[in-house]
Amino acid sequence: MALMARRLVQLLIGLALYGLGIALQVSSGLGNDPWDVFHQGLSRHFGLSIGAWIIIAGATVMLAWIPLRQRPGIGTVSNVILIGVFADLFLWLLPDPGPLAARWAYLVTAVLVGGFATGCYIGAGLGPGPRDGLMTGFAARGHSLRVVRTVIELTVLGAGWLLGGTVGVGTLLYAVAIGPLTHVLLPVLTIKPRAVEPAREPEPEPAPVP
Repeated sequence: MALMARRLVQLLIGLALYGLGIALQVSSGLGNDPWDVFHQGLSRHFGLSIGAWIIIAGATVMLAWIPLRQRPGIGTVSNVILIGVFADLFLWLLPDPGPLAARWAYLVTAVLVGGFATGCYIGAGLGPGPRDGLMTGFAARGHSLRVVRTVIELTVLGAGWLLGGTVGVGTLLYAVAIGPLTHVLLPVLTIKPRAVEPAREPEPEPAPVP
């Protein structure tokens, strides 16, 4: 019970920080990560908030899990709902960064926070995010994970750019940095199940004294 509570708390912290990272990067105006270029483009073109489109896109991606026979966990469902909620909340709370130096501070902080947040919610071990599950689902059917990820992210990046999402140096920085950051932080943040102690063998009864 205590281990599950710890996992749930870490999951919630990870999703909240992920939303903060999105808000910081979007507010910087220096370029979003590929999926948020797409979400922002949808927001600018069709209305609704970026967070609302994060939720809609995540739920839609989960439909693609059905033919891939991927099984969601509580972390998957929480990811779909909460990241969008937190992104909108922090976009509302964060002040406009103003000068270029402050915008860069937002961007660098966003990437660092995003790496830590990714390690948190994956390390909780309660199910992958919908986009991660889509990639691993294709990879499980014999496709290269790197190729699948590249094709999906280039597709959403191109669609988001055509819809008016912000592409810039932040997009490149995120693409280059998020993998190494997650690689370093994920082992540290992964919650391992407690080892089960082997059952003790009953001690032999003393032999009767003749």
